[in-house]
Amino acid sequence: MKHKQWSIGVLEYCKDESSRWGKFITPLLHYSIAFLCLISPVFAEKVYIDITSPGIRKLPIAVQGFIGGSEISDIVKNDLTFTGLFDCTDEAAHIEKPEQPFNPNNWKGLGVEIVVKGKAIKDKGLSVIVSIYDVSDAREVLRKEYSGPSDLLRPISHSIANDIYKTLTGQNGIFRTRIAFVGEREGKKELYLMDWDGHRMQGLGVTGGILLSPRWSSDGTKMLYSAERNRSWDIYLLDMNTMREKNIVRLNGLNMAGNFFPNNKEFVFSSSKDGKSNIYMGDILGMKGWKLISSPWIDVSPAVSPDGNNVLFVSNRSGSPQVYIADKDGSGIRRLTFEGSYNTSPVWSPRGDRIAFVRMINGKNQIFIMKPDGTGVMQLTDRGNNEEPSFSPDGRYIAFTSDRDGSKGIYLMRSNGEDQKRITPKGPRATGPGWSP
Repeated sequence: MKHKQWSIGVLEYCKDESSRWGKFITPLLHYSIAFLCLISPVFAEKVYIDITSPGIRKLPIAVQGFIGGSEISDIVKNDLTFTGLFDCTDEAAHIEKPEQPFNPNNWKGLGVEIVVKGKAIKDKGLSVIVSIYDVSDAREVLRKEYSGPSDLLRPISHSIANDIYKTLTGQNGIFRTRIAFVGEREGKKELYLMDWDGHRMQGLGVTGGILLSPRWSSDGTKMLYSAERNRSWDIYLLDMNTMREKNIVRLNGLNMAGNFFPNNKEFVFSSSKDGKSNIYMGDILGMKGWKLISSPWIDVSPAVSPDGNNVLFVSNRSGSPQVYIADKDGSGIRRLTFEGSYNTSPVWSPRGDRIAFVRMINGKNQIFIMKPDGTGVMQLTDRGNNEEPSFSPDGRYIAFTSDRDGSKGIYLMRSNGEDQKRITPKGPRATGPGWSP
């Protein structure tokens, strides 16, 4: 398929601010923790939870209050509980005290299979020693020390939870990831970052009359988003290391960012520069662009699959907005949604095995999930308006926007719709979550 090529305008933003922003945001992105001093260098070879199994049994686990750091153990328990994979026993039922040495006989009667103990030392910083014990094997499966500045207590706690998760499942957890979103205070819109659980929220200083959902590159170094500034709808690229912003698409009409191809250089977007909205592919290095999908209809909301072989988009070519899929060159277009008169905002799971999208039911937007062939459709939300889904990097959770509590905020849920909860405070509007890799 031959694509029409054209140039994309470039405009650097806040060039002289890059140093200041880099210093400001680096601790948030990389946690800047001099930690992970490994005492026992081998993770457990035994897999305690097979997260690929269709019938997963919750693992009974006891996370004892950390000596000198109960706030840390509380964060760890909250992280593990949200996954739905662990059954954290009530501390009131513990026979063994946190300061006592591990004794498997103290836990067998409670049905506990894993015990986590920790000790925090706060002296010119924070140092935490954590041990994980297997009750049935009566052995320590991991012992590790974490250290860093005291003000990074939450990132250290999330790292502990991540290591517990990996030790017991063999997979990486989500607890060190971040969520970018659009926040609005007193009419001012700005891009924000926060930890996966809504804490440590920070503004990035990127503003616009209108800002739309940010999209991360798969390596976490770049972010795409659309912004309206001075009556111009453009697409911007933010370097997450230098915090330097570039205008990479400046064309007539509305220009809406999609996401990156796997190479993190090419990306998809929609533009109405020719009078009607079509799907395009851009290149952040060559600053060139190609028309990918062209039709007499309105085509918007493109999303590239994780393997780069397919592109989802929304079109009214059937008479109402529906989700379609095409090959990576724009050919082989086929329709995926057939129910409802309004289906939009499709996004891929990181493994490419599921698609989340929004469908209007009885005048309210709700989030659904389906397989890439359009089968297996399942409704996940049913309260208020719910939209703008974004998968976690492991595909097990979804961040989304909802107004169910009266004001728009960011919520999380498992990918089957369970355990829905708000993570941004009420008051300031929060929309358009984008979950980091």
